Amino acid sequence: TTSPKMLRKTMIYQLTSLLTVLCTSTLVTSSPTRSSSNNAKAPPIVIGVDGGTESIRACCFNALDGTIIGQSCAVPYKTTHPKPGWAEQNPHDWYDNLIQAVTSSLQTTQLSNDELVDRIKAICVDTTCCSVVALDSEHKVLRPSLLWMDARSAAQTVQILEQCRGDPALNVNSGGEGPLSAEWFIPKCLWLKQNEAVEVYEAAHVLCEYQDYINLQLTGELCASSCTAAVRWHWDGEEAILRAEHVLEEDDDSMAKKYPGRPLSLLQKLGMSELVHKMPQRCIPMGAKVGSLTKEAATRLNLPQLQGLPVAQGGPDAFVGMIGLGCIHPGQLCLITGSSHLHCVVSSEATTAPGTWGAYRGAPIPGICFAEGGQSSTGSILRWMKTLLQEDSYKILDDEAACIAPGSDGLIALETFQGSRTPVTDARARGALIGLTLSHTRGHIWRSLMEAVCLGTKACVDGLAKAGHACNEIVIAGGATRSPIWLQMHADVTGKPVVVCENTDAPLLGCAILASVCGGVHDSIPDAVQALVREAKRITPNEKAKNAYQALYDQVYSKVSAHVRPIVHSIAELRGGSADNHGNDGDDSLITKKNKQFIVSPSLLASDWANIQKEVERCEKAGLHWIHVDVFDGVFLDSPHALTF
Repeated sequence: TTSPKMLRKTMIYQLTSLLTVLCTSTLVTSSPTRSSSNNAKAPPIVIGVDGGTESIRACCFNALDGTIIGQSCAVPYKTTHPKPGWAEQNPHDWYDNLIQAVTSSLQTTQLSNDELVDRIKAICVDTTCCSVVALDSEHKVLRPSLLWMDARSAAQTVQILEQCRGDPALNVNSGGEGPLSAEWFIPKCLWLKQNEAVEVYEAAHVLCEYQDYINLQLTGELCASSCTAAVRWHWDGEEAILRAEHVLEEDDDSMAKKYPGRPLSLLQKLGMSELVHKMPQRCIPMGAKVGSLTKEAATRLNLPQLQGLPVAQGGPDAFVGMIGLGCIHPGQLCLITGSSHLHCVVSSEATTAPGTWGAYRGAPIPGICFAEGGQSSTGSILRWMKTLLQEDSYKILDDEAACIAPGSDGLIALETFQGSRTPVTDARARGALIGLTLSHTRGHIWRSLMEAVCLGTKACVDGLAKAGHACNEIVIAGGATRSPIWLQMHADVTGKPVVVCENTDAPLLGCAILASVCGGVHDSIPDAVQALVREAKRITPNEKAKNAYQALYDQVYSKVSAHVRPIVHSIAELRGGSADNHGNDGDDSLITKKNKQFIVSPSLLASDWANIQKEVERCEKAGLHWIHVDVFDGVFLDSPHALTF
């Protein structure tokens, strides 16, 4: 029975059955079998491994040209949620599933063991970033890993910002104005110190990442990726790799010499200077040799002859993806599209300013740096509108929009449906449709939303340029590549050529590039990028449309966004954070902050039933009427990994 005062929703959770090993069929670009007499002519092979949130994938590549040999194979692993906002994984699962994925991919090549041993030159792994692992003095796991999305350290994040504001280690983001995320490494370590001090933090000889743990299992060597350290550990990526062995003598009391590039003052202010001793002492750039495959690891791969195989340093999956898209030269901007947009522009200057994240020195590779920008809701608002219009086909809507001129006949939209990341950081920002008339069609609305995303991208690109990180081309990957009109629109609005690569699986190809350098197939990462990354198409701006959008941006979009922002703030205050207004007797018909208790819950994933169930129960007990759930946008809905309500 549903209470008249309580909105109740029945949530149906459907989990698509998964095979233990998922092998994605791809074109076999080398002959499936070769005689031993042709081995001398056979191209070398490198193995790329992508450790994601839901699974770990492996793929074999031709190290000369980047074509796939055999198939890409994935093995899913389990995530547990002990409490709302918490997310944990078993590090043993990562390594066990890596072995499974690699051996499965090797089997799809249809090559003999002798051929594989002869041709495989190196392996490289990328992983999620800020999935924290605690190890004892014998490198045994002390507790489940705090997964990257785990947000239990929200209070520690606030503590860091309050105690350490102005510290140089924090100034890299928005000129010291933020952000700092509960997902990042140091807040999680501080949580461990404050909540699991004896059994985990003090017992931990090593606190490291998924990346470091996997490399440790493969090689017996512990070292950090300078890209990870620069982007999420608050290290200086260039200085961190300069640590020389001769300054490690015990009688050297200079911490700065022992630990160059580390955020020593930040840790001291937090009362956790000991963390620098627990983190990996060795730090190397992506593509450098971590070590050699151990006998135990090679045996588990059913190829004991691979003992001694070079293992290349990887890094965070998104930034290894920059390598896979060939974004390693100043002036290139990597645009990852999906439900949101992520902008990563390569630069030669480590400058920062409000509205940008970074620039990070020595990332993704030494000698360059990159800065980040982002939009919270992009592909998600198109999916939202497609659902409202009850239209099954994106192409039909795109075709209708293509018949309309730039500017959507006077209809302007704001894409900030779920807040604004950059260049203006405003979690309370909301979307808008302005200028609607009875003559506007659904094609106009569709086009105006597409244009809004592109205008928001232009704002991010221009903001990065103002911070000293201008771009001359945009290399794009993800969902937007499926829409020709949207690709052209990105070029027209930003005024930059848009490049789509032939191989769109950027993280795996990025690993292949790094492995090919470590394995001696290519002399440098730029050489490997030139050989393995190829353009599929380049979209140049239409001059007439570019001029029209520049006027629209200058005269309308930039002004509308600034004027709408305070209005939606006022609307939020009037609504009091609730949409429940059923006309109940008394003051309860208008819910305000004065007469209602507000409970803020962690961000919930629609794929996380345990968290949602607990949070619904908590909110109902508190007498709340509504709960908002953010849908996890990490997978396409037609993916076998997708979880739906």
